[in-house]
Amino acid sequence: MKDWFLMRKLKCTISYDGTNYSGFQIQPHKNTIQAEIENALMKIHKGEFVRIYCSGRTDAGVHAKGQVFHFTTSLDIPLINWKKALNTLLPEAIYVKQVEHVSPDFHAQYDAVEKEYRYFVLNSSEPDVFQRNYMYYNDREFNIEKMQKACKLFMGTHDFTSFCSMRSTIKGDKIRTIYELNCKRKGDIIEFKIRGNGFLHHMVRIIVGMILDVGCGKIGMEVIEEAMKRKDRTAAGVTIPPEGLYLWNVTYEKEC
Repeated sequence: MKDWFLMRKLKCTISYDGTNYSGFQIQPHKNTIQAEIENALMKIHKGEFVRIYCSGRTDAGVHAKGQVFHFTTSLDIPLINWKKALNTLLPEAIYVKQVEHVSPDFHAQYDAVEKEYRYFVLNSSEPDVFQRNYMYYNDREFNIEKMQKACKLFMGTHDFTSFCSMRSTIKGDKIRTIYELNCKRKGDIIEFKIRGNGFLHHMVRIIVGMILDVGCGKIGMEVIEEAMKRKDRTAAGVTIPPEGLYLWNVTYEKEC
C-alpha cells in the first residue's frame, strides 16, 4: 500500500513530432504519445503503472513544442535524473525538456490559464517533400493584409460552436477567449500565432482554414461573421490538415 504522505507530484514539459502517432491520448491498439510516456514511467517504476495527465489532447499528426503533463510518484529521484531517465527510454520523436516539482493540488489541464498554438503553411509554387509532415502546403496566392483583418474577427470572447468538430464530446458551453491571433509571411512560409484561454476540438484548424479562404478570395469577411452568429459547424469552412499545427506553449498562473 502506498504511503501518500511520501508521494511527489512532478510536472513535465515535452516536445514531440506527432507524425507517426495517433494523437496524444491513449487509444486501444494505437500508438500514442501518452502510451509511450506511460510505458517509460512503468519501466522506471519497475512494472508499476503510472497515469499521466496532460494540459490538453492533440490529434493525430499534430506536433508540440511545449506540451505539459503531470504525474504522481513515490520515487525520490533528482529532477535531472528524471529527465535523463525519461529521455533514455522514450523514442527520439518525444523529448522531455523540463521536469519540476509542483504542489499536490496542481493539475496540468485545469490549472492552465493560457495556451498558444502555431500553424505553418508552405505557400510556394511547388511542395517540399522534406516539410510534408510539418507544414500544410497550399500554392494559392494569399493577401496577407486581408488575412490579418480576418484574424481580428476572432479576437475576444465568442461562442465558437461553428468552429468545433461535430465529433467533440465536450460538456458545457463553447465560449472561449482569444487573446491574440495574427499571421505573417516569412519567405514561402505563412505563420499563424493564436493564444487563448482554451480551445475546442479542431478549433484552430477550422479558424486558420477560414482565414486562408479569405486570403485567397474564396470567401468574404461576412462569411466569418455569419458563421460566428449561426453557431453551426456547417456554417464554417473545412478542417485543414493537422501537420501544420503545433501546441507551442502552455501558461500557468504563477508564470503570468
